[in-house]
Amino acid sequence: MPRRPPAVARVLERVTQTARHYEMFAPGDRVLVGVSGGPDSMCLLYSLHMLRRLFKIELEVFHFDHKLRPESAKDAQYVKRQAAKLNVPAKVIEAVSKPPKGASIEDWARRARFNAMAEIQHTEGFRRTAFGHTLDDQAETILLGLLRGAGGLLTGIVPASRFVLHPLIDVRRSETHAFCRALGLRPRIDPTNRDRRFMRNALRLEGMPALEKVLGRDIVEPIARSADLLRLDDDFVRDAYQRILSENNWSLSPGQRLPVALLRSLHPAMSSRLIKGALRTSGHFVTQAHIDSVLDLTKGRPGRRVDLPGGFTAVREREYIRISSPDEP
Repeated sequence: MPRRPPAVARVLERVTQTARHYEMFAPGDRVLVGVSGGPDSMCLLYSLHMLRRLFKIELEVFHFDHKLRPESAKDAQYVKRQAAKLNVPAKVIEAVSKPPKGASIEDWARRARFNAMAEIQHTEGFRRTAFGHTLDDQAETILLGLLRGAGGLLTGIVPASRFVLHPLIDVRRSETHAFCRALGLRPRIDPTNRDRRFMRNALRLEGMPALEKVLGRDIVEPIARSADLLRLDDDFVRDAYQRILSENNWSLSPGQRLPVALLRSLHPAMSSRLIKGALRTSGHFVTQAHIDSVLDLTKGRPGRRVDLPGGFTAVREREYIRISSPDEP
């Protein structure tokens, strides 16, 4: 067997360590691999293909065409050719809707892709889907959370959850590019990744390099380590949150009524988390200001209401706060 290039060997070693540490794969797993055609996702696909016998897993490629760019069809064709080259089945799903007017394109694209992925997982028996987020993506996510005042994002990207895996989460973006070069791959480049109107792009292209220049040191790895520590604390709080949901038989769906007495009795960190969970069911982005305004209803008289994104409302009833959709009377 020919010796692998050092750039390839380094990534494979890191992916193997990460997968074992987080127990990502079980023998016989069918794993859906999210592939956009970019350098990170191509590195993911080829890495898992090279390691498939080690982990005893079966792969299938998943590509979602958001139909947001004229050249997106070429991305899909590229992904299908690469999958065929590796003899890996591929599914290409096209978006059937467009972002609503005024909605975040990034948020809509993420939800559309995740919903398509979840449908395939459910109907075709895939245990999890692997995505190509890297250590650099981890640091960007945490800094974005700080800039947006979104505490939940400070724990970063979870390496392995119930449905999603991130085998490259300990790999640097520079390493995925070197991996592709070493194999002679020519990944697709999404021009929107250089559009500084998107906060993540501005942070990646200008903000983080400026910080590193001023500080004279790398910031990605220490930021990612901080997320690992915060995630331990968050896991503890999340367990308590799930216990409260279970004990009260809550599904946190639109129309859910949250008991005022219970919200008052809980620590603000937990009552805020419950309200955030209820508001997320609206499918619209909510801020801490929205959460605080709903929490404030626990202190006032019945009949007060708060308007929320997407036409949703929170109404203070005598003993409950009810989250209502615009379709409800």
